[in-house]
Amino acid sequence: MAEVIPHWLKKQAELSPDKLAVEIDDSVCLTFSELYEQSQRIAKQISNFPLKRNERVAILSTNSLDMLMTIHALSYLDIIVVLLNTRLTSDELNYQLKDSEAKLLITREELIEDKNLIVPQIKTFKEIKKLPVNQDIILNESIDLADIYTIMYTSGTTGLPKAVGHTYGNHWWSAINSSLNLGLHEDDKWLSPLPMFHVGGFSVFIKSAIYGMPVYLLLKYTKEKLFNALYHKEITIASLVTLMLADFIKTSESHQAPNKLRSILLGGGSVPEVLLEQIKEKQIPLVQSYGMTETSSQIVTLSPRDNIRKLGSAGKPLMSAEVKIANSSHGIGEILVKGPMVINEYFNNPQASQKSFTKGWLKTGDLGYLDDEGFLYVVDRRSDLIISAGENIYPTEIENVLLNHDNVKEVAVVKQEDAKYGHVPIAYIVLNNPNDLPDFKKYLKGKLASYKQPKAFHYLTQLPRTASNKIKRFELEK
Repeated sequence: MAEVIPHWLKKQAELSPDKLAVEIDDSVCLTFSELYEQSQRIAKQISNFPLKRNERVAILSTNSLDMLMTIHALSYLDIIVVLLNTRLTSDELNYQLKDSEAKLLITREELIEDKNLIVPQIKTFKEIKKLPVNQDIILNESIDLADIYTIMYTSGTTGLPKAVGHTYGNHWWSAINSSLNLGLHEDDKWLSPLPMFHVGGFSVFIKSAIYGMPVYLLLKYTKEKLFNALYHKEITIASLVTLMLADFIKTSESHQAPNKLRSILLGGGSVPEVLLEQIKEKQIPLVQSYGMTETSSQIVTLSPRDNIRKLGSAGKPLMSAEVKIANSSHGIGEILVKGPMVINEYFNNPQASQKSFTKGWLKTGDLGYLDDEGFLYVVDRRSDLIISAGENIYPTEIENVLLNHDNVKEVAVVKQEDAKYGHVPIAYIVLNNPNDLPDFKKYLKGKLASYKQPKAFHYLTQLPRTASNKIKRFELEK
């Protein structure tokens, strides 16, 4: 039986019409009624395209009000939103556009000037806003929680991106569980410098619509903007990655924690112990989390009171979430998660779905264990996953591109610690002809996003392998 609720943005426009919905870089402020009305207008303009229910429209954009309004607008038309990472190359974007069967790409002109994108139609936000307003279209007044709302791509261990189709229900339950964990205060104002094309950044705006809570959005992250927002914009909750937290600690050396700040929700990798000690000294209310695109943002959190006592732990599962360890050896096994915020399958990819989902549980590919108090410890993040400044980098994706080079016999990409980014990818290569040293930096340009490209290349006569012929990545990292 379908669960249908009133459209959340329309509801907030009725409940709190004059309440601030979004503030952007000191330049733009919109109330919930204004955000609702402008999103409805854009929906009526997009309806000029011959789009059918559940067809896909892709958005390629950095953070902007246009992006936010367009995301809301497409929900009034029963259109699935495909959110694309602006740092991807033309080849990577074209794969996702083709795989999602996007009928229309909405973007900013400067983001596609040097790209050759293959999609039926491309329109800029400016062009959309010049279209006639279709007054005859009947827009959605409700939301079916079972319907897919967004698609975001995540690379799998095969190196091929997988389409994560989030339902409205996934986003709804993620927001509800977050409020049960953090609480909801009348004066809450959430800071997000994270890109909206990632689930962490996107989820903040779903929370905003459901809670009736204002969001302060940074169009582009800088440590100066972060400092100013946290100390001068009455922020109570902020979503950051480790790199941003480290920047904040450094720029606020002579300051105590902001008075109104009650939670910093942290994702994107583990926190160094020295940083945790600085956080404790400054009494910063840190909430560490564990999650992934498939879980619609966080699914496990570690509260501030346990940060030092449970150093290294991801925390405990949220209210309606479950975590268990499968196929454990000495207590360590694969982390499986379950809950209404977790997707049930990958979009248009039954093979990947069959491999990753079992009896309602998602096999994360991460290894970990639960201690005697039920706290989760992640031993290896998706085995060989590299998290660099909050971005997920899968070694096999880089390896597959390098293996296409005529002079590459074998390759292994591993993570190396980096003071600025947390970790960066490093490539170990076995050449067919060691006397001919290719320029791999030049070769990879345009084939992979810049953040995925190895920061160093090392050459070996052979890669270290186990008896079962698997590469010993831990030896290379060492």
